[in-house]
Amino acid sequence: MSEVRNNKGFSLMELMIVVAIIGIIAAIAYPSYLNNVRETRRATAQAELMEIAQWMERQYSANFSYLNGGNPPALPFTQSPQSGTAFYNLSLVNGSTTQAAYVLQAVPTGDQANDACGTLTVNQTGARTPANCW
Repeated sequence: MSEVRNNKGFSLMELMIVVAIIGIIAAIAYPSYLNNVRETRRATAQAELMEIAQWMERQYSANFSYLNGGNPPALPFTQSPQSGTAFYNLSLVNGSTTQAAYVLQAVPTGDQANDACGTLTVNQTGARTPANCW
């Protein structure tokens, strides 16, 4: 009498092929995911830099100076995003030297420090650097 075997399930070779395919997909997708996360954080920082620039312009409209009584004004917030883990530190760079000019900057911190764009700036004329990142 011959026995008929009815195999059910996966062989080790089939399982290893599936694991290899998943590994290849993950190796391609994960760096792309990280890049998209960095771009999203950068866009948030850019929007918040523009929000502070608008705040500075309102200060100038009210006081005819970007300074507050001869001193640089205290910014309404100094991190991006405004709540939670900071990925950018926002600051006023040269607001203390002149009444008619300012430069705002966003310096990447933590995981965002690996962003290719680096420090983002905007000034009173609306000039933004680095230009290829805006």
